[in-house]
Amino acid sequence: MAAGLLGRAAVVVATDINPHAARYARARGLAAVRTDLAMGLSGPFDLILFNPPYLPTAPVERIDDWLEYALDGGPTGRAVIERFIADVGRVLAPFGRVLLLVSSLTDLDAVRELFAQAGFVSFIVDEERLEGETLYVLRAMRDLCRVGT
Repeated sequence: MAAGLLGRAAVVVATDINPHAARYARARGLAAVRTDLAMGLSGPFDLILFNPPYLPTAPVERIDDWLEYALDGGPTGRAVIERFIADVGRVLAPFGRVLLLVSSLTDLDAVRELFAQAGFVSFIVDEERLEGETLYVLRAMRDLCRVGT
């Protein structure tokens, strides 16, 4: 996703918890930070794109491999998404926006409620049906009606 923004944005920074993915991105000319979500960043960022691990995964299904970080969304599929939403406001510019990939397997309404609880408004900007699931792109921004309340 970050490579697709090169030349379209003034600055593009990619992050990944997987050291192999971060090294791969740097080898292709991207500024890449190995970090867990936004923990290693200070922002502010005008646009944050996130393709989270969203597959509902039971503990017995875990594979103890770097690939697990790309797929394992915890029992509900929302474990990483919950952490992301709780912290994204810290690094998002005041009028910034988030584009988040969400699967029907993770309960779209529950994800939108997480955004609302964190002070964001969200809406679907795209969707695509695949075998057994529908993928949605959610756009989220600070709820300016709630600022200062």
